[in-house]
Amino acid sequence: MRAPGTDRGRLLTALAAVAAVTVFTATVPLLRDWFDLRVYHGAVDSWVHHGGRLYDYRVPGTAYGFTYPPFAAVAMAPMALLGLRPAIAVGLLLNLGALAVVVRLLTGRAWRRYGWYGCVLGACVLALFEPLRDTFSFGQVNLLLLALVLVDARLLATGRERWAGAGIGLAAAVKLTPALFIGLLLVARRWRAAAVATVVSLAATGFAAVAAPDASRFYWTDAMWDTSRVGRLDYVSNQSLQGVLARLGETDRAVWAVAVLLTLGVWAVRARRATVAGDWAAAFALTGLTACLVSPITWVHHLVWLLPSFAVLVRAGHPRIAGALYAVLCTSVVWLWFDDASGVDGLLGANTYTWITLGLLLWLPAGQSRADRPNRARSANAIEPAPSPAAPRTAQVSSQPGPLCSGDTGAAAATGVASGPGCGFARSASSEPTGSTRPAAPNPQSSSARASS
Repeated sequence: MRAPGTDRGRLLTALAAVAAVTVFTATVPLLRDWFDLRVYHGAVDSWVHHGGRLYDYRVPGTAYGFTYPPFAAVAMAPMALLGLRPAIAVGLLLNLGALAVVVRLLTGRAWRRYGWYGCVLGACVLALFEPLRDTFSFGQVNLLLLALVLVDARLLATGRERWAGAGIGLAAAVKLTPALFIGLLLVARRWRAAAVATVVSLAATGFAAVAAPDASRFYWTDAMWDTSRVGRLDYVSNQSLQGVLARLGETDRAVWAVAVLLTLGVWAVRARRATVAGDWAAAFALTGLTACLVSPITWVHHLVWLLPSFAVLVRAGHPRIAGALYAVLCTSVVWLWFDDASGVDGLLGANTYTWITLGLLLWLPAGQSRADRPNRARSANAIEPAPSPAAPRTAQVSSQPGPLCSGDTGAAAATGVASGPGCGFARSASSEPTGSTRPAAPNPQSSSARASS
């Protein structure tokens, strides 16, 4: 399908796309009513203003409360100065800002070539991505954490390693899952960055222990180990390896431990190969995938960590695969098995997002060195117009191997990024509750069951 050739045609197409996405997001997926943000706000307000115990708070009418480490509550303490509605507005703005940072880091400057029209269509495609829809509708923090981690990826890829690791450390202090990125730094033998991440995480945790000693003691000795506080392991939104096993009725922790160790082994080998080749974009993408798989609970909204993988696929010349997988993650297909995940169809369908995550971990293009991509570089250069005598062509200096910003507009639209994801990661030479607060529909797109974030 060709893009409209006139400004009027582009405007009408953009308006139609915005209208269609608005209708879809308002009617197809049930809104989550900012449930997780209400958990954050209620817990912090009770703790700051009413002397309540942080982990004793429950959202009225539910069994769910605060489940993050104490530093997350300390970081969210300013929320207690706001009412719930202003807090929701601030949360939406922070998520929009974090999404802009993530897109910028994944695409580099390539998005500019498509102007306002490409940006509008890209925003529409992003709005269809179920993990992003849920992140905004729940008022979740995953996009903020992803932005922090990707800033470190950019610093490492461009050789500016002095403060690399600080973002990972902060993210790991807010939630435990990003701590796997410290493991990536160790696998890559980036000792300084790993030390920075560890020190920042420990310092933030220590600060929280001083500010909230009772809450810290309870979290690290009790709440951290109690997965029932977060939600049911077999709930269909849990798209981790543990979720698959729980839906199969397998409760032996040893089986899960073996699956986790095998997954971590594959990740370590592939991530090491990627970092040796200087492919930090792929290394960080692989780590995000692995974190989703090995975490005991990975709600659908946690799968925003898959976004870097789609960027890597397009960069590596696989836009159709990226578009197809991305489209599946827009469908809310797993909710078709909300009531019954038994049988072969349940094994395949209810765990669709887990299989996609696992497939990406095994087959995502990673570890391609500069020498592996000469043909693509030559083909990209071949389509550039010849320099005119009046404007001699100057040599372009790049720290990236090949045209990481190449890619057609169709691929960009299919994956929700402007063009050439991975452009933002120039390589250095040295290298929740998941249920709706509304009753479940007969053919649910989301669940009425709640679980902590």
